[in-house]
Amino acid sequence: MPDSTSASARFLAPAQVAELLSIEVDEVIELVYQGRLRGSRLGSPARWRVEESSLAEYLAEQSEEARRMALWRQANEASFPEVWGISRAHGT
Repeated sequence: MPDSTSASARFLAPAQVAELLSIEVDEVIELVYQGRLRGSRLGSPARWRVEESSLAEYLAEQSEEARRMALWRQANEASFPEVWGISRAHGT
């Protein structure tokens, strides 16, 4: 029995992905080679295609990374007295 997820997978051309991400087509192909996007060479002649679900996962990962970085920056901007109160080393 064929796998229904692969049969229903939608594919995008690298140019479409590049436009959605505001990057160059070569960068999309590099993301595929890095394994950050799932892509395949399909058709005759074979041309790169990126799974639409892979793009959604990549965007979710990027959003989560941005959220974590914002929290990290926010934590680093907080001064120690604000976080733990005034230290005894300063005599208070």
